[in-house]
Amino acid sequence: MNPFAYAKASDAGAALMQIAPATGAASAADAAAKFLAGGTNLIDLMKEGVLQPGRLVDINGLPLDTIEELADGGLRLGALARNADTAYHPTVQKRLPLLASALLAGASPQIRNMATNGGNLLQRTRCHYFYDTLVPCNKRAPGTGCPAREGLARQHAILGASEHCVAVHPSDMCVALAALDAVVHVRSPRGERDIPFAELHRLPGDRPDVDTTLEPDELIVHIDVPPAAPFAAHSVYLKLRERQSYAFALVSVAAALDINRAGRIRNARLALGGVAHKPWRVPAAEALLAGEAPARAAFERCADALLQGAQAHGRGVGSNAFKIPMAHRAIVRALETAARGTVMNTTGSAP
Repeated sequence: MNPFAYAKASDAGAALMQIAPATGAASAADAAAKFLAGGTNLIDLMKEGVLQPGRLVDINGLPLDTIEELADGGLRLGALARNADTAYHPTVQKRLPLLASALLAGASPQIRNMATNGGNLLQRTRCHYFYDTLVPCNKRAPGTGCPAREGLARQHAILGASEHCVAVHPSDMCVALAALDAVVHVRSPRGERDIPFAELHRLPGDRPDVDTTLEPDELIVHIDVPPAAPFAAHSVYLKLRERQSYAFALVSVAAALDINRAGRIRNARLALGGVAHKPWRVPAAEALLAGEAPARAAFERCADALLQGAQAHGRGVGSNAFKIPMAHRAIVRALETAARGTVMNTTGSAP
């Protein structure tokens, strides 16, 4: 077992003082502190030896668990609000059914009861090479290699990958938040800043060990979702996976359409999960649907644009080549479903 220090923060300021890499820390490990919220991913990583923080700063006592309406009609989701509470919140279900459905498609009821909104944004990949400390992994130990590229890659990326990493981001919630243009508000000892959701997560490049643009001493305070009323009537979260529940996406699609009274698409939002190191969104592909009737031909053109440059990895039965046509069909299916009207997915199963 790896020893670590534990501290329970009484307020955000105290939490930030304890997480900051301290000058004169007793050891390098002591400087590598982590915030502890629901712990649904962090504790697993510690048990597997993937992460060995020298200090855990428990932030569960901070008043960051509210969900409130904003003056402009948007919603503010507290970073410590639990995934289950967020998904079942009446205002979230009414205004953001896409987000509620995505949350309920993730993990299991027990995990959703513990997992926090902020923690969901920061969860690490579920790549089996990443979790196996006996094999090389550039995400875990930069410069050691990426065996997934020519190995077992069924779960891995078809978009945005690099020679250093083909892992995917596992979150369902993040796919919906990407489609909804959410903004993440963070705080550090240096002050506060807002991060547009599209800028929060990184593609792997030559630093796959760095998942986000957050600094180590930044705390997620809340997530703001702008008004999404035009999309509430035509949205769906479609998740394709190897088993019905408690499984990560092979491909997921968050689709939302704004359809006018004449039956034409005014605006479209699309984000993919299970295909890249971050939720995958291509605004130029969405723009192809503006002014179009919600028909299969238009949806297929959009899917073509969204998947441009898709590339398979792995060999033989370990290849993920099947994910490219699967993703194309999933995009079209999700758009056709959304066009018919919002599907509120309360079970996490495919609509």
